[in-house]
Amino acid sequence: MPDGRRRKVHFRNIQTFTCGKSSFKDEHSQIGGRGFSRVVFCNDPEGVDAQIHDYGTNYVSTTKYTLATFIPKSLFEQFRRVANFYFLLVGCLSFTPLAPYSAVSSLVPLIVVIGATMAKEAVEDWRRNRQDIEVNNRKVKVHNGDGVFDNTEWKKLKVGDIVKVEKDDFFPADLLLLSSSYEDAICYVETMNLDGETNLKLKQALEMTSNLHDDTSFRDFKALVKCEDPNANLYSFVGSMDFEEQQYPLTPQQLLLRDSKLRNTDYIYGVVIFTGHDTKVIQNSTNPPSKRSTIEKRMDKIIYFLFAVLVLLSVVGSIFFGIATREDLHDGRMKRWYLRPDDTTVFYDPERAALAAILHFLTALMLYSYLIPISLYVSIEIVKVLQSIFINQDVHMYYEEADKPARARTSNLNEELGQVDTILSDKTGTLTCNSMEFIKCSVAGIAYGRGVTEVEKAMARRKGSPLVQEVESEDIVEDHTDNDDHMDTKPSVKGFNFKDERIMNGNWVNEPRSDVIQKFFRVMATCHTAIPEMDEETGNISYEAESPDEAAFVVAARELGFEFYQRTQTNISLNELDPVSGTKVQRSYKLLNILEFSSSRRRMSVIVRNQEGQLLLVSKGADSVMFERLAENGREFENQTKDHLNEYADAGLRTLVLAYRELDEEEYKEFEKEFVEAKNAVSAERDERIEEVAEKIEKDLILLGATAVEDKLQNGVPECIDKLAQAGIKIWVLTGDKMETAINIGFACSLLRQGMRQIIINLETPEIIGLEKEGDKNAIAKASKESVVHQLSEGKSQLTSSSGDAFALIIDGKSLSFALEDDVKNMFLDLAISCASVICCRSSPKQKALVTRLVKAGTGKTTLAIGDGANDVGMLQEADIGIGISGVEGMQAVMSSDIAIAQFQFLERLLLVHGHWCYRRISSMICYFFYKNITFGLTIFIFEAYASFSGQPAYNDWYLSLYNVFFTSLPVLALGVFDQDVSARFCLQFPLLYQEGVQNVLFSWLRILGWMFNGVISSIIIFFFCTSAFQHQAFRKGGEVVGMEILGTTLYTCVVWVVNCQMALSVSYFTLIQHIFVWGGIALWYLFLMAYGAISPTLSTTAYMVFIEGCAPAPSYWILTLFVVISTLIPYFAYAAIQMRFFPMYHGMIQWIRLDGQSNDPEYCQVVRQRSLRTTTVGFTARFEAKKRNVKRKVHNTKQSPEQLEVSG
Repeated sequence: MPDGRRRKVHFRNIQTFTCGKSSFKDEHSQIGGRGFSRVVFCNDPEGVDAQIHDYGTNYVSTTKYTLATFIPKSLFEQFRRVANFYFLLVGCLSFTPLAPYSAVSSLVPLIVVIGATMAKEAVEDWRRNRQDIEVNNRKVKVHNGDGVFDNTEWKKLKVGDIVKVEKDDFFPADLLLLSSSYEDAICYVETMNLDGETNLKLKQALEMTSNLHDDTSFRDFKALVKCEDPNANLYSFVGSMDFEEQQYPLTPQQLLLRDSKLRNTDYIYGVVIFTGHDTKVIQNSTNPPSKRSTIEKRMDKIIYFLFAVLVLLSVVGSIFFGIATREDLHDGRMKRWYLRPDDTTVFYDPERAALAAILHFLTALMLYSYLIPISLYVSIEIVKVLQSIFINQDVHMYYEEADKPARARTSNLNEELGQVDTILSDKTGTLTCNSMEFIKCSVAGIAYGRGVTEVEKAMARRKGSPLVQEVESEDIVEDHTDNDDHMDTKPSVKGFNFKDERIMNGNWVNEPRSDVIQKFFRVMATCHTAIPEMDEETGNISYEAESPDEAAFVVAARELGFEFYQRTQTNISLNELDPVSGTKVQRSYKLLNILEFSSSRRRMSVIVRNQEGQLLLVSKGADSVMFERLAENGREFENQTKDHLNEYADAGLRTLVLAYRELDEEEYKEFEKEFVEAKNAVSAERDERIEEVAEKIEKDLILLGATAVEDKLQNGVPECIDKLAQAGIKIWVLTGDKMETAINIGFACSLLRQGMRQIIINLETPEIIGLEKEGDKNAIAKASKESVVHQLSEGKSQLTSSSGDAFALIIDGKSLSFALEDDVKNMFLDLAISCASVICCRSSPKQKALVTRLVKAGTGKTTLAIGDGANDVGMLQEADIGIGISGVEGMQAVMSSDIAIAQFQFLERLLLVHGHWCYRRISSMICYFFYKNITFGLTIFIFEAYASFSGQPAYNDWYLSLYNVFFTSLPVLALGVFDQDVSARFCLQFPLLYQEGVQNVLFSWLRILGWMFNGVISSIIIFFFCTSAFQHQAFRKGGEVVGMEILGTTLYTCVVWVVNCQMALSVSYFTLIQHIFVWGGIALWYLFLMAYGAISPTLSTTAYMVFIEGCAPAPSYWILTLFVVISTLIPYFAYAAIQMRFFPMYHGMIQWIRLDGQSNDPEYCQVVRQRSLRTTTVGFTARFEAKKRNVKRKVHNTKQSPEQLEVSG
């Protein structure tokens, strides 16, 4: 055989059963009908019958454009923006006699802006194309006839091809598994690229194709597959295979999906079922929801407002022009004789004044177009990309342990990071590590494990009492330090933090119920789906498990003397501690069936036969489902175990109950028969039938005990939450954990504190419990909803009647489903936003998304969702900003997020530093853009009014064109990328600064209109000072007066100086780049004047030698420029000085602290912090403040008591 000796299977991940034939009956009747019409001719893709169907190729393209469609499609995308479309219209009109300037000068800025944006789109699409080329050109072995497999590119695959995929390679298309390197044709698949899960999935081929062992087996292989049409459902597949005149059912168990990876299997053979864009992964690759920031939405409104102003100015100017034109010729007398109204075109014809006014309106629309900043959109895009690069390269958000930096996956929402009002967070893997450690257990009613959890420490601090266990452990450490310095300490084991000498090191054999302990450890070592892997060099065994919990159980069993080391097709092998001999013995258990864990079952079971021939069902699951399945004689330790479970939940631990039962042969045979039938069924009810069969045998269990594992808080979580709370951000936790666990995690991370009043909403009332026993679903639903509404009303009344107390709302999943109904959700939201903390327990992924949608829509404020698992995807996509934690639960959350970070603690810097900076930079940048365009545009309008609205521009054509593109564009880019009102250290030291973004004070309509008003004032000062200075006197020594070209150049010089100096006044943090851009913009204007003025007058027109011969030699030009710049900037400077001194904003107060050197004075800093508009109610700072208030109240009461006694005496 070409591939050598066949591999032996060494582990098993799903139920063991024989793939028998299904009856097909009604389940298969749908094949061949609508939606189930695909026919695959295996090993004959070029055959006549196969050619008829003509299924698509395996070529995949994720690009937005092609060479043919790039220009038309990209242009369409650009001109969908109303501003760009307006400038296109202006450019077209510039070719008509109506244009006040040349067509070329009008189109160049538009071409530059559109070209820059299209270039950015082209580069991004080119990168996508490079990725496509790399994927499409990957190689895979394909059967080319006569049992020969050759390397072929993925893109050349066809439906029906037989392919051979080797270990650690990706599947090139959706394949039907035929056989593998394992004898029973199983293989292990990693689906992280599909669903984000890192655990391995097991797939198994049909028994009748499992003997296709090597390449030559496919020389004469022929089969016909009929199956469902391409669809996006990753977890369903209905089909049949006709092979050797027999028909066999196909299930998802035989389907290998494109982009999943072959793991722990040498090779597999498969037939291509779906190719290219028909594959399920491509069918699922929809674009994420489009998100736009609040500032961007408001910016659109400002653009519309400026359009309205532009039209208004054009209408006003046209009316005045029409009136003046009509009066130009009256009784043969010419008023404006220089326009020759007696011999003119339609544009100045007094006889057709109305038409002239209409035509002037079109001219004015073009002339005043400089009110609209043409480069605004492209400038913002450039700035946001650069801001994202700074976020990605921030070393303070780099997680060295996992080598993961922060990654902004979109730059559209940078400024939104500075406006977050509510954070909705997952718990497991987000606030906690999702790295489970076995720490406690309860066996035979006795609690074992002396470890202290983070939650227990937090509870002790909350109560103000030391932990006995902590003190004892410290004493033990001291004794060891004094007496056993020579002894080596045992290295820590990942997943195992258990300490109890009573059952460690084999001491469990001396316990009174050692027989129960032995069974307990055996259940831990056998009831799982873990994969053992032995390091050939060290001989150490490690485990790959479906979840961190399961890995912790297997590791704990190994450390306590029951080492699981091998799994075969039919056996599980352990190294057990023999209680009689005290030595390790090998013990084998025949593996019969595995009943998998699911969210609905909330338990898993394994059926094995031990060496004595006993049939055993070993089971583990949630207490809520396990206790109700106990036999009457299996409840010996029930009460003690329940007490221990409550204690573990209080300590923030995740718990599972372990039990077993012995089966008789007849019962098992009946179960096996029903189970195989259910597994072989091809219908939507297949899983339900399997659960029904499992339900029958998972009963009459004998309780052994319970396990408790700790999911520790991530580093820095309490400190991060405290800072975010001080910043005025509300934090909600949405978790699938039990209420007790969630509450205690809330205390550990300071979301809850002692003295905070809790409003708990659940459905654990006697009335509802009684209805559940009766089973009337309608009555249960009605009573449950009424109960939730009543509890919400009670909570609201508590809030109303309280005097300043902080409240926490805690609600479970059942109650939440009713609270989210249309007629109740507003009541729930009103109560929730009035509380300091909100914790939703037992939440499903759909509920997380619905809560996020409710908060976003109901409050109208910016929401941020943060999570790490596939179950958080809906929440991340629903929120305004989705933050993915690149943790241990795969990459699905990261792939669906807007920004990815490695630890929750980095959220503090992301929001308080980068969020604040980005918000302030983008806000200031947009305000400045409108300011500089209004300053420039209104000088054109005032000159028009000065020149009786004749349509004559004040400036040369190229002055107009290059204003936004060159002379004022770079300083605003520098502002958007580099400016800092305060340093990162002060952003973190004074979180209240973040409230500027939450309250949107830097981009409020008042501030926007203030900047626009500043532009109006600046334009008026510039125009009238210049015209007044030049109007009645000679300009140079020779007595020459000022012409329009001199006036226009002087006006333009003053505008360029003023807007760039205004930028210099606005900047808080100068860098060398900003100096170069601000002063370089001014210098560039003078260089342009000299270069442009030296060109032939046929091209430079009014600018010919205007600087060299006209302006530069005249002292009045330089004196006037200096005088106008100072005069224009005085109003803003005076306003800024008065505001900074008497009415400082948050950043102004912090700048004063920095300048006065009082940043290290705690009392002064505390005074500043108290200026916060929102009282901090959560976090350990709030806890400290509450404690301080309580002490003051007690002292006050103590002082009052003697006085009251004297009065009464």
